Amino acid sequence: MNFDESVSYLFGLGHETVAIKLGLKNVTRLLRRLGDPQASFPSVQIAGTNGKGSTAAMLDSIARAAGLRAGLYTSPHLVSVTERVRVGGLEISRVEFARQATLVRKAAEEVERESGALPTFFEQVTGVALSAFADEKVGIAVLETGLGGRLDATTAAGARWVGVTPVALDHQEYLGSTLAEIAAEKAAIIRPGVRAVLAPQEPEAAEVILRRCRECGVEPRFATEEVEVEEAGADGRLRVRLRTARDEYAGVRLALRGRHQLTNAAVAVALAEVLAEDGFAISREHIVEGLETAEHAGRLELDERRRPAVLYDGAHNVAGARSLRAYLDEFAPREGVTMVFGAMRDKELEEIGRVLFPAARQLVLTSPANPRAATVEQLLRAVPVPPSSSTIALAPSSSDALLIARTHTPPGGLVCVTGSLYLVGEVKAQLEPTAGES
Repeated sequence: MNFDESVSYLFGLGHETVAIKLGLKNVTRLLRRLGDPQASFPSVQIAGTNGKGSTAAMLDSIARAAGLRAGLYTSPHLVSVTERVRVGGLEISRVEFARQATLVRKAAEEVERESGALPTFFEQVTGVALSAFADEKVGIAVLETGLGGRLDATTAAGARWVGVTPVALDHQEYLGSTLAEIAAEKAAIIRPGVRAVLAPQEPEAAEVILRRCRECGVEPRFATEEVEVEEAGADGRLRVRLRTARDEYAGVRLALRGRHQLTNAAVAVALAEVLAEDGFAISREHIVEGLETAEHAGRLELDERRRPAVLYDGAHNVAGARSLRAYLDEFAPREGVTMVFGAMRDKELEEIGRVLFPAARQLVLTSPANPRAATVEQLLRAVPVPPSSSTIALAPSSSDALLIARTHTPPGGLVCVTGSLYLVGEVKAQLEPTAGES
């Protein structure tokens, strides 16, 4: 298959959340057919509700600063599926992605004949990533869990080091209706023999995660809570000081924006310190450099090349909405914010709207091209009464929404695209039409 054929094949398997089949049997069969590529390199798996992708990006950046050939696997992508698989900080090429996808498809069809079930989109893309990392002879792979942990395809990689970022309510239809149930799904990446790093958690989640550690005989490392902000830049980037039992990291200017990144940075630092204890040549200087150069598209990503500037943030649940609202309250320009909002219908739309919409001077509601997307009429019902925005516009598509927002926002204002990473990806593709063509 060429690249376009491989993308068509993979997405023809069904949307990764609509057609999801949680479980490890089929992905384990798939990896076995591929020669168990995950066995050829050490890996770190990161789970959680919010922050797991940012933490993975920071740890990958730290590893690369230390001179390690690092592989990074994240999801979802924004513009091109190649964004999910990175080696040495660079996306896998379209040619290499197609080559790997062809190998994985052949193995997946063999699995279907054996088990009667064709591996899903996410299982096959996970196979692409792990196979590519093996071929590239990475020194370490950093794997962001897709959904949950216990039955997520990345868990089949058998990572030796794991991290759990803050757990909150999200994806209840798959993971459970309570915080304890969701925490149990995510804590399941903790297994006998692993080294585990834990972020601060709500008491209900902490109890479940610590019980899992005790059951597995794992002594967890807790991410430091001794983090202070030394300076907040006008662009939302923070200069911070982190103190751990091992070291102190002062004057670090985090590359990723927002105060919620303090927790993610603490988890990344703890994981890096654990890796250093286990023989990886990671120094204090490498950790500082990694934190200061990490990149994670679509998460408080500010594009100041545009006039007005565009802020992308996939605040897809209540916890994410609160983080974005805190950022806007602190750093939004005085000319105001035009918020372009679209989300999936299974989200807590009214609560997200209550948190986010008052921060907007103008609100543009739209529906991403996704089978799970809420209609603009459903979104309108999530607007607080009385509405806090001076104007509300309904746009049938993201392109219409972007046109409305850019037309009605002054040059010094800010267009904030949020609610769903799928919406963020659509808008980025319109503003950056050559993205993903490597």
